Amino acid sequence: MHEVLEQIQKLGIVPVVVLNDAKDAEPLAKALCDGGLPCAEVTFRTAAAEESIRIMAEKFPHMLIGAGTVLTTDQVDRAVAAGAKFIVSPGLNPRIVKYCVEKGVLLTPGCCNPSDIEQALENGLEVVKFFPAEPAGGLKMIKAIAAPYVGLKFMPTGGINAANVKDYLAYDRIVACGGSWMVKGSLVDEGNFAEITRLTEEAVAIVKEARK
Repeated sequence: MHEVLEQIQKLGIVPVVVLNDAKDAEPLAKALCDGGLPCAEVTFRTAAAEESIRIMAEKFPHMLIGAGTVLTTDQVDRAVAAGAKFIVSPGLNPRIVKYCVEKGVLLTPGCCNPSDIEQALENGLEVVKFFPAEPAGGLKMIKAIAAPYVGLKFMPTGGINAANVKDYLAYDRIVACGGSWMVKGSLVDEGNFAEITRLTEEAVAIVKEARK
């Protein structure tokens, strides 16, 4: 397995972060690290994403920083230049997959059906993002879709929270889960980083419990 994927698997949860202002990047990264989860998938939904990735990568070099909602090859280049170690896309765009594979950049594309998965396998990918996880059938769907594709693993994202993440992590074909419940936009906007740390600690405890 790719070295970055191994790190993600050890953590069990990838916090999915939306930042509207890059000034929040450093305190948010510190809150996640203090909570025991030195990882963040910073989504490219906002203009602050690139700078936020750069700040996190520079201030917290031990953190595993990725870029999410990546829709173009230009965004791949910008994210990697800023310090992103992995790329996540909501769907499977063959052009982006090929581009990342050629550049040796880890990509987990969004897949929710066998056709997507077969395109991912065709490009040599070993982990896909099952998205949107809960609306697309949740853990039951993942187990059904995993059966024909021995060896493929999943990183479900979408609708996963503190109440259901343990069930997902108990399934051995799941590398980690993406989730935003510990980094809610309202908490970031309020500057309530202490609560983010508390929720992160809680998430870390759930991972340990699920993997006993």
